[in-house]
Amino acid sequence: MALCARLLSTALSLAIALPVTSAAFADGSVNLYSSRHYDTDERLYSDFEEQTGITINRIEGNADELIERLKAEGRNSPADVLITVDAGRIWRAADADLFAPVESDILEERIPAALRHPDNLWFGFSTRARLIFYNKERVSEPPQTYEELADPKYKGQVCIRSSTNIYNLSLLASIIATDGAEAAEAWAQGVKDNLARSPQGGDTDQLKGLVSGECDIAVANSYYFARSLRTNVEGLSEHVDQIGWGFPNQDGRGAHVNVSAAGVLKNAPNRENAIKFLEYLASDSAQEYFASGNDEYPVVEGVGLSASVTKLGEFKRDDLNLAALGENQTEAQSIFNAVGFK
Repeated sequence: MALCARLLSTALSLAIALPVTSAAFADGSVNLYSSRHYDTDERLYSDFEEQTGITINRIEGNADELIERLKAEGRNSPADVLITVDAGRIWRAADADLFAPVESDILEERIPAALRHPDNLWFGFSTRARLIFYNKERVSEPPQTYEELADPKYKGQVCIRSSTNIYNLSLLASIIATDGAEAAEAWAQGVKDNLARSPQGGDTDQLKGLVSGECDIAVANSYYFARSLRTNVEGLSEHVDQIGWGFPNQDGRGAHVNVSAAGVLKNAPNRENAIKFLEYLASDSAQEYFASGNDEYPVVEGVGLSASVTKLGEFKRDDLNLAALGENQTEAQSIFNAVGFK
């Protein structure tokens, strides 16, 4: 009951941000529901408006709450596009039958197959890799693979986010897809046994744990560390020289990546404009904004990296289709729960 009340409260507050009026259905508009909350994305939106003359109406919120709102709105929804910051939640939207497939030669040509839904229900537009970081003064032989994080020789050294965090659910889901459920459970148990502390905080907190001495090894997304190289992140940037990093599984499947993704909603009143917006996100200029503005990796081949991301180095990416992260999400949570991973 409390959850329903909270979602209703959120939906009402979001409705104030984008009222359902005739303007919301205008031919010259595209209406975005977005869980991206980065100030640097403003340039993405303003450039699209300047290039096309199409006005963007936008609301931002938690992805799960936006999905619930879309379900409640049904055919009356003014939304054209849903944008999320991870594959797990874009899959939840697709699983709820919120998207319509998109036929676009531009998107199929520019977005790698592994970074889009098999039926083109959604497309990834930027990625970040899940890296293994370590304190260079205390770790001489860091793990080279995700699997090695469960090696008993690292007992009491590992910091990682909670099992309910979507990034960790997606990582375990990728292990299920690659190695099977039995191996995935053994991995989850092994990492739990190697924890330096109870899972807490976000990815930046895991990195700060390397500086404070609470952890010797940490798992975090690439853009959290790249951001500390580009701008001042208090408690981290001044200590980056202490931190080493590696892209896992470079001799095997490659490093696990997650994605910011978007899809056209099946009840979109401005479908053509929505497709134009997605095609714009795949343009070189938009891809450069993703890279430079938020320290992410562009998905389009040939687009340059920001200076901060370039410092991380080149890597081999896991080519597992990211739809598998959503398909295995429920089982991943069950495995974490079974081994008592908080």
